[in-house]
Amino acid sequence: MDTRLAPRFDNDSAAQEAQKLLRSCVHCGFCTATCPTYQLLGDELDGPRGRIYLIRQLLESGRTSRQARTHLDRCLLCRSCETTCPSGVEYSRLLHIGRHLSQEVLPLPLGQRLLRAGLRGILPHPKRVRLLLRLGRWTRPFLPASLRRRLPRRSSRGKLPRKTHERKVLLFQGCVQSAAARNINAATRRVLDRLGIQCLELSRQQCCGAVHHHLGADEQAREQARRNIDSWLPRLQQGAEVLLVTASACALEIREYPLLFTNDPAYRQKAVELLQHCQEIGTFLSHEDIGRIRLHGTPPLAFHAPCTLQHGLGSADSTRELLSRLGFDLREPADRHLCCGAAGTYSILQPQLADRLGRDKLEKLQETGAANIASANIGCLLHLQERTEQPVRHWIEWLDELLAREDS
Repeated sequence: MDTRLAPRFDNDSAAQEAQKLLRSCVHCGFCTATCPTYQLLGDELDGPRGRIYLIRQLLESGRTSRQARTHLDRCLLCRSCETTCPSGVEYSRLLHIGRHLSQEVLPLPLGQRLLRAGLRGILPHPKRVRLLLRLGRWTRPFLPASLRRRLPRRSSRGKLPRKTHERKVLLFQGCVQSAAARNINAATRRVLDRLGIQCLELSRQQCCGAVHHHLGADEQAREQARRNIDSWLPRLQQGAEVLLVTASACALEIREYPLLFTNDPAYRQKAVELLQHCQEIGTFLSHEDIGRIRLHGTPPLAFHAPCTLQHGLGSADSTRELLSRLGFDLREPADRHLCCGAAGTYSILQPQLADRLGRDKLEKLQETGAANIASANIGCLLHLQERTEQPVRHWIEWLDELLAREDS
């Protein structure tokens, strides 16, 4: 797709990158068949191909409209289209640039700017999230139903292992996860302890940067990434095997740190070095001898593979294989490639679409007949959990719980 940049973008490196990315699109339309928002709304402009046309118009005219930006903002960035695309279009990168440029050309309304500033000011900070959750639980009887259902169920992290082992990994704690679902990392520590692996946690860790990045605050995302890199790399160089991440969205953000530093060669090199050490928990365990943690007879488990795991990291199949080898009776929902609607802050910024996608995904999971539901990302867990009384947990929590039952 040939594109001539408007004069205002002549010296804009992001616009020039988008121009190059557009050249790989051949307008085939295969992407629309797997786009969740196109499936819901049936509008070409709410599918990848239509959004690509809108970005092209922006680059060529130097102008955009509120309606055009609405179509761009409805994108989940689930990357299902990237998995489908025969031409290898880097759509997620293109969409990110398109949103950034559209906000430069036509600033967001004040209400939207304040909402996004509030999200950036709370979500990446575990202490603030914990305080907000505490306030929500104290005032729960007085909250409207729409807010009550958003409050995560209380999660106790249980007893932590105290053994030291020769093998050590760095365990990324996360921001929302460490406040709203403390048991995920605790369960990871207990499971790895059974394999003779000790988890180290670093107090200087920041949010991975995904919240700022996805909301267009790239400089703040870079600052968080720099602090994390400076905290992690020395420990990895001193002998920790890997940086282990239990939330697939965070794992994807960290693995794409090099994209944040296109104009900073020093940190780009550090980010590339970090790639050699960063692993999502499913990928890590798939290469381990799991004989000591194999289960013997389990109830059916419905598994929702997050988009970040399927389409971003491309490791959903290895996780499914791992869970089967661990002994889970795994049940897959129909249309498993479609997003649940969580998508980071999407469920807050686009609540109606997110709710429809969440209910559709939950219905498919319930149709498997499994009483228990598992995922691999904190956002998906919380989003699905809001809509059902069924237990929805990270698969590592189910593994930890079932292993403890077998021990008793």
